[in-house]
Amino acid sequence: MKTIAGYSPLVELTRGGMVECVHFGAFAIVDAHGNLLASAGDPELHTFPRSSMKPFQAIPFVESGGPEHFNLSDEELAIICASHTGTDKHVEVLKRIHQKVGLQETDLQCGVHWPSDKATAQEMRQRGEQPTPYRHNCSGKHSGMLAQAKLRGLPLDTYLDPEHPIQQAIRQTMAEMSNLNPEMLTFGIDGCSAPVYALPLQAFALAVARLCDPTDLAPERQAACRKITHAMMRFPEMVAGPGRLDTLLMQTMGDKAVVKGGAEGYQMIGLLPGALKPGSSGIGIAIKFSDGDHSRRATHTLTKAILTALGFQQELQAEALQGITDPTLRNWRGLVVGEQRLSDEAEQALISLKAMTS
Repeated sequence: MKTIAGYSPLVELTRGGMVECVHFGAFAIVDAHGNLLASAGDPELHTFPRSSMKPFQAIPFVESGGPEHFNLSDEELAIICASHTGTDKHVEVLKRIHQKVGLQETDLQCGVHWPSDKATAQEMRQRGEQPTPYRHNCSGKHSGMLAQAKLRGLPLDTYLDPEHPIQQAIRQTMAEMSNLNPEMLTFGIDGCSAPVYALPLQAFALAVARLCDPTDLAPERQAACRKITHAMMRFPEMVAGPGRLDTLLMQTMGDKAVVKGGAEGYQMIGLLPGALKPGSSGIGIAIKFSDGDHSRRATHTLTKAILTALGFQQELQAEALQGITDPTLRNWRGLVVGEQRLSDEAEQALISLKAMTS
């Protein structure tokens, strides 16, 4: 089966013994030294990480001493890196940030949508409550940008302008972490109206590896990266929410991984030094599906396969993960009708990965 504009068939769904659906995608797995360990599709595919970029958007704020200046907790820093699901607990943490920093909810320019946590949305409707910007999944990221503007005495009303110093600092940081020139990052506007930048899949995977293993970076950058990954791993429920891949994987993997999904089929996973074996370097994994994978089924299948190839079978057996790692396809009566599986190309890439890292 041929590739489509840099994408290759990665995940197949079967029915009646034949392939019924194919998800095209690409992935790159890179260590902190820049070595490409495995890939499928084009590892140089130029695409937007979307919300997978959030931990990097937080680096300039943390590097500037923002959390210490405003006395922010690890829980509050975690939600700054989050695509949270809008639960009451998430709103409670956001309100604490705004109180400490001196912000108003009206300062947020992320927009408004109903919480993606279905139980929360149902409870809100039952009590006649309408969503506000605090319920937006990106309100933590925006709060972090506003806090940095406060810290530096910069205008709040234009904090999303691509030329605002906050956004310029983020662009420069993303370029440095991915070892690219800033002009190589393609500007776009995210769903929450913040600037977002496209870059090669392999370059973003390198940035993820360096976020997890920042040994070769400047001391201030090292400290910021470690503070961010520590906060995300300590409070994974802030990074996403109940039943979400990011939260469940970090809860299961403990201090071994940071996980952050993005819209339109993007997913990043970072492995901390020593996660594979004593002395192993950090590893960055960047995944993108061409169809957006809105059900996340292809992302779940490929994520499980990659982590299995890297030796995390025991962690993946956790009961909490069974609902998203079960390859069996069932209909509404619970009858088995097919399975989700890797394509031959993806299988071969992961066989090579296992041989290289074992």
